[in-house]
Amino acid sequence: MGTDGPKVVLAGLDGSDSSWRATAYAAGLARRQGAVLAVAYIQPILGAATALAGAAVEEVTQEIAEELLAALREAEHRVREVWRVDWKFLTMRGDPYAGLAKLADELRADAVVVGVSEKAGHKVIGSVAVRLVKAGRWPVTVVP
Repeated sequence: MGTDGPKVVLAGLDGSDSSWRATAYAAGLARRQGAVLAVAYIQPILGAATALAGAAVEEVTQEIAEELLAALREAEHRVREVWRVDWKFLTMRGDPYAGLAKLADELRADAVVVGVSEKAGHKVIGSVAVRLVKAGRWPVTVVP
C-alpha cells in the first residue's frame, strides 16, 4: 500500500500446465518489479463421497504439495545464474477460490495470477479465475 509498483505477486499452482505457465508469468512479473513471489497450492477439501478415504486423500494432497515445492526449487536452481526472485511457497487445505482469496488478503497481494481452468464443468459453475476476477479485490491475470 502506498508504494510504487507491486510488492507481492500471488500465483496459484495446482500442477496443471496452465498453473505452471501462470507461475512462470508471475515469477517474471515479480522479478521485473522487485516483488516477492508467493506461490500457493490449495489442497482440495474432501467431498462427502470421499470422506471415507479422508486420510488417504489428505496424504496424497500433501505429497502433491511436496512435489510442487521440489519442482519449484529445481526450477529456481536452473535459472539461479540468470535471474533471481524472492519467493515463498504456501499451502493450505480448502476451497481453491477461498484459499487464494484468504492468502491474497493476508499477504496484501498487489496481483494474483492463475491459470485458465482445464475442467469442462467450470464453464457452467465458474472457475477459480472467474470467481477471483468477480471478487474485484485485486488485479487478476488469467494465463492460458
